[in-house]
Amino acid sequence: MILKTVITAALASLMLAMPASAQCFADYRAKRENPLRLHYGVVQIPQSACGNASAAAAHLRPRLQQDGWIFLDILSTFGPEGLEARRARAGAYFLRY
Repeated sequence: MILKTVITAALASLMLAMPASAQCFADYRAKRENPLRLHYGVVQIPQSACGNASAAAAHLRPRLQQDGWIFLDILSTFGPEGLEARRARAGAYFLRY
């Protein structure tokens, strides 16, 4: 019984020590004015923002502003399975921010 408890505790501590591998991404739209330019991009966001467009926007907005872009909207959030389908459309803005 004690051996079973020790093994269970060791396995539990190993699982807690492992880094979380879940990744989350969002696709978004942004613009610049004078002259008007639009772009579509894909960005990695924290797991805590996954499924929450306003949290994803709060994470992305300051990054875009540093380069003079105005955030427009988050289109969706998704896991790594959605990356390849969006790579070509995002072009230079694929995981740039």
